[in-house]
Amino acid sequence: MPLAIAVATAAMAAPQGAAGDDRARAVGDWTVAPSADGKGCFVTRVYADHPGRTTLLLGIDTDGANHLSVLNGNWSIRPKDRLKLDFRLTAGSYAKHFAVGIAADGQQGFVTSFEAKFPTYFASSTQLAIARGSVPVERLALAGSGAAVAALRRCVEARRHAASAKAKAAQATGPGAIPRDPFAPAPARKGKR
Repeated sequence: MPLAIAVATAAMAAPQGAAGDDRARAVGDWTVAPSADGKGCFVTRVYADHPGRTTLLLGIDTDGANHLSVLNGNWSIRPKDRLKLDFRLTAGSYAKHFAVGIAADGQQGFVTSFEAKFPTYFASSTQLAIARGSVPVERLALAGSGAAVAALRRCVEARRHAASAKAKAAQATGPGAIPRDPFAPAPARKGKR
């Protein structure tokens, strides 16, 4: 789970800006941006009208892994605390799901990851309710999440394409692309004289 903490923290530090580059862009009430490490993207929404100003982040990595973080200025959860929470979406639920405490930007919260289909369920839901046993943690409206997750997926695909192009360029120009002795006679081709 330490990697998930790093991803959530890196995601929150991403720059703001216009679409089509490495900057954040608005999709309704949501913000979509590549993660600072370049290995994925995230969508975030701030619920300023909630006590403690709740921040929700959903990240998807280029390898398909996902991370959900929820933070709030009023919460006392400490970094690395381990807990089990109940997550209920309009399109499904996860009982006693493992999460770990994090802190970022003066807020405390948690990060967790789900199965690969979670972003699809998130996108088709209108609400996310989180509870700690019988204690409600948060209820978040997800209006516009479908368009936000679609933009998130496009961002991830662009990151995946950029990583693939970078790897191909490195292979073409890396040490393996240069012959050991570029001045050695070319090997004779069979069948041609």
